[in-house]
This record gives sequence, C-alpha cells and structure tokens, in this order.
Amino acid sequence: MSALVSTAALASLLGQHNLCILDASWHMPSEKRNPRAEFEAIHLPGAIFFDIDEISDKNSSYPHMLPKPENFAASVCALGISNDDDIVIYDTNGLFSAARVWWMLRTFGHNHVKILDGGMPKWKAENLPIESGTNTLPQTSFQVHFQPDLLRTRQQVQDNISSKKELLLDARSSGRFGGSEPEPRPGLRSGHIEGSKNIFFKDVLSPPYNTLKPQDELRFLFENQYIDVQQPMVATCGSGVTACILALALYELGNDTVPAYDGAWAEWGSQPSR
Repeated sequence: MSALVSTAALASLLGQHNLCILDASWHMPSEKRNPRAEFEAIHLPGAIFFDIDEISDKNSSYPHMLPKPENFAASVCALGISNDDDIVIYDTNGLFSAARVWWMLRTFGHNHVKILDGGMPKWKAENLPIESGTNTLPQTSFQVHFQPDLLRTRQQVQDNISSKKELLLDARSSGRFGGSEPEPRPGLRSGHIEGSKNIFFKDVLSPPYNTLKPQDELRFLFENQYIDVQQPMVATCGSGVTACILALALYELGNDTVPAYDGAWAEWGSQPSR
C-alpha cells in the first residue's frame, strides 16, 4: 500500500472523523525561515504544527535526534494525536521534512500515516482550501510501540562496515558525499561513511512540486546505480531528514523496512576517530 495521498484524495477527506493533518515543515538553518510562523500564516484546514526540532532528544548535541519513546508519546498527546488517528503529513517544500515525521511515527508504531504528495505547493497551485491561525486539539492518549528495526545507531553503522549486511545509502548531494563541497554545519569534515553509496534525495523527486517520481523511474534510478531495491539497506544524510525521503522511495518500491541512521553525518562527521 502506498504511503502517499494525492491532493484530490485528501481534499475529499477534509473534516472526516479521525483525520489528523500535520504540517511538518522544517528548513535548513541557513535559509533563516520560521516554519511555525509560516504555518500560522497559511496551512491546510484543521492542520496542526509538528515541530521536528522541538519533538526531539533535548539531551543530544546532534540536531533533532529521535526522542525517547515516553517523551515522544507525551509530545504527540499534547498535540492531540491519538493511536486511532489517520495521519496525513505535509510540508511547504512539497516533499522534504514530511518524510522525517512519517518515519518517526512508524518507528514509534503508528502505521496509519501518509504523506501528501506535492505538499503545500501543489495544494496551493490547485486552489484548494487553506486557513490561517492555529488549531488546538484536546489532549489525548498515545501508546508507543517502538520498532527498533527502523532505526540504526552509530555503533550499528560502525559494525556494518565490517559485516556489510546492509547497504548504506547517503541522500546528500554528490559534492558533499565526495568531499568537494563543505558541510553546511560548522565543525564537520567532508566525505562519506566507508562503503556507502550516494543517491541524492532530489533525484527521487519531480518538479515543479517535488512529488515523488513514479515507481518505474525510481526503480531505474536505483538499478542504474547497481542497487537491488529489495536488498537490506540503511538510509543516511546530513541530519536524519532527507534520509527518510530515500526510505520513502524504497517503501514505494516494496522495501518497507528501510531504517534511518538517526545521527547521520552530523554525528559521524564530528567524530575524529571515524
């Protein structure tokens, strides 16, 4: 079953009981954009804002790391999200950070979750309903069912260099992967994790709305890099956001258990011993 929902399909579901729409917009710090302020100015009807930086492990020195299960449960309960909800996630880039929240929810055991293909850009282009302000939902209960198979730690990635049980796919640009471009975060070395391959996340998307490419185009993209889409893989990137776009693409091709290396290059590239 696809993890995507079209704008037309979502428009027909607006107001439906148990439909929960999340704006999961996030931007690189260098863009100097405020996604919460943008949400308050314009969002889909009934949507609530999911702050990736806020709902994270505050004890970690790395950006927006996955929070502890109990902390995640408390955060989504406060937002009014329950286990019974059918969740649709979107972002203001079309498809970018929404995939991260899709992965987070699945990692904590919530599988009734889809991504709006094309996000806000496609929704606006089709003149579908929008609103402004904020929405407050009653606090709910949310039971977490942690799925460790969807998460990889630094130690697991380190062990995999020797075992080669899983192929590591890096979603960063070829320049960052190859070390010819500097990292956007200060203090990080350039390059990539030993044994990994590079599929730039933008290559799985189609203009003008950053919708996910059709399955035949996705399959060709991976196979052109001699990647068997059904083999065990782990997705990584700069800080654990765009890795989830690769995981989503592979999910659409039938490989629905691709985990993400949460620390990503923000963690790996800061380790002098690596």
